[in-house]
Parts: sequence; structure tokens; C-alpha cells
Amino acid sequence: MRRFKILVVFTFSTMLLLFLLVLSGHKPVSKELDTANFIDNEQFALRAEASRIYKEQQQELEVAISTYFSKALKAGDIVGAGVSIVKGDSILFSSGFGNKNIDAKAKVNAETVFRLGSLSKGFTGVLTAELKNEGKLSWQDRVSDYLPQFQLGSQSNTEEIKLSHILSHTSGTPYHSFTNLVEAGIPLEKIAGRFNEVTPITKPGEMYSYQNAMFALTGEVTKKITGNDIGVSLEKRFFKPLGMCSASTDYETLISNKNVAVPHSKTRRGWRSKKLNDHYDNAIAAGGVNASALDMAKWMRFLLGHNPEVLEKSALAEVFKPRVDINIGRKYYKRWPGHLASYYGFGWRIHKFKDEITQKQQTIWHHGGSVNSFRNEIAVYPAADIGICVLLNSNSPIARTVIPDLHKIVEAIYLKNQINLAGTNLPETAVNTFE
Repeated sequence: MRRFKILVVFTFSTMLLLFLLVLSGHKPVSKELDTANFIDNEQFALRAEASRIYKEQQQELEVAISTYFSKALKAGDIVGAGVSIVKGDSILFSSGFGNKNIDAKAKVNAETVFRLGSLSKGFTGVLTAELKNEGKLSWQDRVSDYLPQFQLGSQSNTEEIKLSHILSHTSGTPYHSFTNLVEAGIPLEKIAGRFNEVTPITKPGEMYSYQNAMFALTGEVTKKITGNDIGVSLEKRFFKPLGMCSASTDYETLISNKNVAVPHSKTRRGWRSKKLNDHYDNAIAAGGVNASALDMAKWMRFLLGHNPEVLEKSALAEVFKPRVDINIGRKYYKRWPGHLASYYGFGWRIHKFKDEITQKQQTIWHHGGSVNSFRNEIAVYPAADIGICVLLNSNSPIARTVIPDLHKIVEAIYLKNQINLAGTNLPETAVNTFE
């Protein structure tokens, strides 16, 4: 009997001990689950708040941009415009306003193609950066090594002209030398051989003097390196990988596109439509690229470093290094609010500004472009991760101020109501809205 009592007590004690152990073992797990649930709920709330703010900002941006261009249309300042704005890897806005052709009343949309003019130089600069990154060229390569027929001034002066000089407009050539030959459609290989008729104004690298014909020789250099026309290289290396579906570099493709804007000129009676021409088809590197607002949104997203699989950010950065001070003339961008200084890199202007809202100095990568009565502007704000591009099918006066005007709108909207979203990501539905 005693043994039985001892056995009962032992069994009960053992069961009680096991129960306590199990109970104590579950308490921390319960706390961990509670903590995890709290974190999940907090993350969900932050994501929901981020999505709400994003949508509100998106709506506010669309209203503000539409109001701006509706006012320009009503005033008769523009015929049509393709507009794109990016922030980070998101396309915030990509749309069109007004007409592709004032006679046909066909509306511009995000995929309407415009001629880019000198915005093409930015593509050329980035192409050379990619070839340098692959070890296929150097900024110090002599132009005459690729184009033996090229000569500017004496033989010693000619040998001093490097690829970096023609990319930065510092070859020592007089302003706009032989632009008339480019517009006349003369092949670049022939134009290259006529620079012996030009007297240099400075030694290479000493002074900024804007060029089209000289800059366009970059296309002949890249052709010697790759074996392809520059248009083929741009298509293969950038247009296709970035999904720039309507971008092109030849007249035949341009005129075969049904969704293309036509140029307009101003008369006493208002805007008059003009025919598309093939100027700069022989000088793609300087002014021969065509693209839509949506294409340019994808291009700016890439420039901001969000497609490293196409070209890494460090290689891109070389294009945007200031190479020469632009200290001549009363250029329109020098009258932008907060302007401090302007420089030229490789196919890009680099401006230093004091921001009106934050009062901090910032950098802007910028270029304007005009060809065949098209007038365009592109500006990238690397620190703010913002890009703005406006394509116009008329030589409109708003082109001089449209970049700071739109930047002011974007900055006001996206600096407002900022919240701390560290450790969260926007929902998939809140990015790349226009794709």
C-alpha cells in the first residue's frame, strides 16, 4: 500500500512538473507571436498610409500639370505637348496635351512621337560612356585616329583634339561651325574632311563653343568602334532594353508612325502646321533621335540609376562631370530662380542652383533641343531622384521656363505630407503607373 501511495505521488508530481514546463515553454512563444502581429499590423498601416498619400499626390500632380498646360493652350502659347515626370523608379506622369496637328485636331498622348533635336546629344554622351566602360574607347582618344581626313588648324593642333573635346564643345571650333552643311544633308564623313577650312579660335580644351557638326563626329567614331551606325547602337543598347518602343533615329520610321506630332510655326493668324523634314538624319549623334513622352520617362528613370543592368551608375556619372564652364551669353537657364553656375559635361549641361524651398544647393542635368520647329526640354535632379521632360511641336515661349515651373509644382506636392516609411515598400500598384 505504501508503495502504491508513493507511486501515485510520484506520478502526480511528474505530471504537474510536465504541465508547468509546457505552460512555461509556451509563454515566450505567445509573446513572440503578439510582437510579430504588432509589427505586421504596423507595417500594414504604414504601407496603407503610403499608398493613400501616393494616390493623393498623384491626383494633385495630374490636376496641377493639366491646369498648367490647359492655360498655355488657351493662351495660344503651345499647339501640343508630351510631358513626363519620374521620381525614383516610378513614372509619376506621362501624358499629352493639345494637338499633334492643329489642322487635323488629333490629340497628343503619352506615346505620340516628337523630334528631340539636341536632346539627342544626351543619348550620344551615354553611349560613349558605355563604350568606355567596356574598354572600347578612351576620352583621350584622338579624333584624327578614327577619322584620318579630319584636320582643324595645324597638324599639331589636330592631334590635340580628343574625343572629350568634341563631346564637351571645347575643340576650339567657332560657334556652330558647319551646322549649315549638316542641315543641307551632307554626309558626316565629307563634313569631317572640310574642317581644314576652319580657323580655330582657341586651343583644344580652353573654351566652350557649342557645335552640331563637330559633336556629330562622335557618331562616326562610335561607328568605327562598333561597326554599326549610331542609330543601330542606340536601338540595341538602350531603346530595346529600356522598352522605349517608339524611339527611332531615321526619317522613314518617323513618317511611317501614325502617332507622330507635326511641327508648327507662328504666323499673325496663329499657328500653322509644317511638314516633317529629315534634317539631322545624317547627324543622329547631335540631333537625330525621335521619341515619345513615355519613352523619355523610361530614359530619365535609367539616367537616375534605376536600370543598372543596362549601365551601372558609376559609368553614367562620368557623363555628368562638369568639363567646362559655360560663362558666355545670357542663356535662358541662367535666369532660372536660384541659378548659381552652369557647366557642360558630355552631351549634357550641368547647372548648380540654390533650391527655393530647401535653400540647399543642388545639381541639375539639363539640355534643350530645337529642330524642324520642335522645341524640347529635359532636366534631371539626381539628389531628389526626379526627372522632367517636355516635348513641344512648336517653338513656344514657355520652353524657357517650363522646367522650373514644373519642378516647383512637383517639389511642392512631394515635399508636403512626407512620412517616415523606413523599412516599407510601396504596393506594386503604386509604381510605374503608366506602364
